[in-house]
Amino acid sequence: MLRLGVLVSGGGTNLQALIDCAESGRLAAEVAVVISGNPAAYALERARLHNIESLCINRRDYAAQDDYDGVMADTLRNRGVGLVILAGFLPRLGPSFIKVFERRIINIHPSLIPSFCGKGCYGIKVHEAALSRGVKVTGATVHYVDEGTDTGPIILQKAVEVRDGDTAEILQRRVMEEAEWILLPKAVNMFAEGLI
Repeated sequence: MLRLGVLVSGGGTNLQALIDCAESGRLAAEVAVVISGNPAAYALERARLHNIESLCINRRDYAAQDDYDGVMADTLRNRGVGLVILAGFLPRLGPSFIKVFERRIINIHPSLIPSFCGKGCYGIKVHEAALSRGVKVTGATVHYVDEGTDTGPIILQKAVEVRDGDTAEILQRRVMEEAEWILLPKAVNMFAEGLI
């Protein structure tokens, strides 16, 4: 069975969507390890609650990007990880890491790329930008990770309506419920079944 390494920085709602699908038999993969650079990330607790190995590997503990990339890659390889999921993971992964897992790293982004993406556009900032621009439709994107920021080939997208009176927080929740939590497990299953 495909083993997943899920990289997180915060609450881990997308991680929870994967765990829920795995536990209900709707995921053709298992979450093997969860890694965060933030020891206070609630996602690590989510992993512990489901008996999934959870680790904290902080980028600040490594002088060079290549050193950090090497530790991250070795940690995942040693656990037999076949697909790396970036689920709200903020630290940069360098070219050496990306080369080890080329076409085996996917990211979930809370917009319809190429809108509201790139350096500095993550989390609630994405939804604030969408509301500020006045768009009527937003959504989420699952894409392969390359050396750019949100520039890898798109795997799946799903649109979500922006409604009158939406706040960034309300829109963020709707995008998670109607797009992110659906797309990410679907992309994992497609990868596991050789469909992408």
